[in-house]
Amino acid sequence: MSDIGLTHIALPVSDVERSIKFYSTYARMEVLHSRIDAETGVAVVWICDRPWRKPYPAYREAQRSYRTRPFVIVLIQTDSVHPILSPFAHLGVGCKSREDMDALCERARQEGVLLGEQEDSGYPVGYWAFLRDPDGHTLELSYGQEIGLTVEKTF
Repeated sequence: MSDIGLTHIALPVSDVERSIKFYSTYARMEVLHSRIDAETGVAVVWICDRPWRKPYPAYREAQRSYRTRPFVIVLIQTDSVHPILSPFAHLGVGCKSREDMDALCERARQEGVLLGEQEDSGYPVGYWAFLRDPDGHTLELSYGQEIGLTVEKTF
């Protein structure tokens, strides 16, 4: 079966292990695939916000409630990174609750990666904050954005 539609974004990183740790902590992502590219000799890692293997607890319910398709970030280790996702361009990740997001933001504040205080912009933007990843790319944490619901209602 071939993938159709949006499947991934490739992100250059200077230290793939450090980036895995960041996205594991703040975006709840896990390594799905890793390899050393045969042609270039560089590390390539695919990370996903939920493993797509079966069974995991509540697989079908999770699929119905908030998952429509697999999507990965492809981390590609490189010697030189010029952040492409900054200052406003960003990856966005929805949190399960406002409290969960606040806890992640507090940790980000302690680690010096929180770019500003959480903001509540109301509907449709919701509650959000920007973080800086190890290479300067921007990650948005949010709660209350209704992207999935909007897509479902539209199509």
